[in-house]
Amino acid sequence: MEPAESAPAMRGIFGCKRLRLKLWRRCTLLFFLFWAACWVVGSTLLFLVHRSVFSERCTAEKSHRILARLCLDYSKGALTGDLCEDLCVAQKLVYKQCLYYDRGKKVIQADWKGQPVILKSKKEIFSSYQRLRLLDEMETQDVPEAELLLMVALEVKNVLGLELSNNTVGPLWTRRRGLHWKAQVASMWSLLQQEEYIYFSLLQDFSKHVLRVIGSCGHFYAVEYLTAGQAWHKTIFPLEDAVGPSFPGTKSKVKAITDIALSFLDMVNHFDNDFSHRLHLCDIKPENFAIRNDLTVVAIDVDMAFFEPKMRDILEQNCTGDEDCNFFDCFSKCDLRIKKCGAQRANNNLQVICDKIFRHWLSPNLRGPTISFPLQLQLQKAVQECAKPGPEDLTQHQNRPLNSLSELYHLLQASQRELQKVDS
Repeated sequence: MEPAESAPAMRGIFGCKRLRLKLWRRCTLLFFLFWAACWVVGSTLLFLVHRSVFSERCTAEKSHRILARLCLDYSKGALTGDLCEDLCVAQKLVYKQCLYYDRGKKVIQADWKGQPVILKSKKEIFSSYQRLRLLDEMETQDVPEAELLLMVALEVKNVLGLELSNNTVGPLWTRRRGLHWKAQVASMWSLLQQEEYIYFSLLQDFSKHVLRVIGSCGHFYAVEYLTAGQAWHKTIFPLEDAVGPSFPGTKSKVKAITDIALSFLDMVNHFDNDFSHRLHLCDIKPENFAIRNDLTVVAIDVDMAFFEPKMRDILEQNCTGDEDCNFFDCFSKCDLRIKKCGAQRANNNLQVICDKIFRHWLSPNLRGPTISFPLQLQLQKAVQECAKPGPEDLTQHQNRPLNSLSELYHLLQASQRELQKVDS
């Protein structure tokens, strides 16, 4: 009797299992369909709300439209510049390709009289820049020169945090009297609202480590074209593009890398000591540097570069911990007693360059028979030490970069001497 009674029970158990399996499959299918529907709806909404994100691509068509608008404004007399005639009339400044476009900032490669140049602007349209009210109030060109120079100095102070005398704003303002004086002043004012332009214009006569400004047209300015670094490239800088095919061998490559590393150290020392205020680089990566044919390192993107007064203002913010005091590559310490970040930067340019560039670049590229193994080990150890975060006590931290800089200089110069012995 027991086996006969257990048969229906077993069938009931199997039936329940099959029912549960069907329900599980159905729920899984419904969940998948619900997820897919949400994804489609979400993607559609994202596209509708942020269509500009998808449309703001770095295209030739959009670049041509922007330059055509620039030339239209030039033809109407709204703007001017020493490159406008070559761009808009003589066709001596010719578009080549769009290199970068983000939130309005446009970087275009062009050809100027057979030489590659870079055109830059923080915003794509001239009218997007704040207009100088003085231009609406003055009907003639009898604007006192001293008044214009004072406005330039005040704008530089507002943008960079630097106090400049009238004697030092010359590179930013070279006035030419004439019929188009309003367009000239308006164009100058649009350029003064771009931090990079001010940096390059002010520093190009004093530093070999910044880009040279070639000229401008309205709110666009042209700088020299240089070979930029690439994080994925084994030597960071494609040496053949910069100096030609004269670096085919391992020894030549190691010599070039050693020279570039020394130029990085020269740049760090220069930015720390040779201006009235220290210049802080808060966005250090290979793409923001380039090399000239003589292997001099040049800062080509200084949107995140700040002199000491501006750096202190940026860092001195409210905080609940040290992580609140990080501004890209520039760090400070949080004073938990007053919940405020210190105005003094806790790290430095050299430490970040050692961490983000030298550490992943020098060690593997300097290996081999061209430089002795003990010297390779010393260099590797010095770079690792340089890349370490500084001590909690900022008074001790101030001496660290000087010691690391001196040691790296010494070791890289020793590498140069060993390479010269190989040549002789």
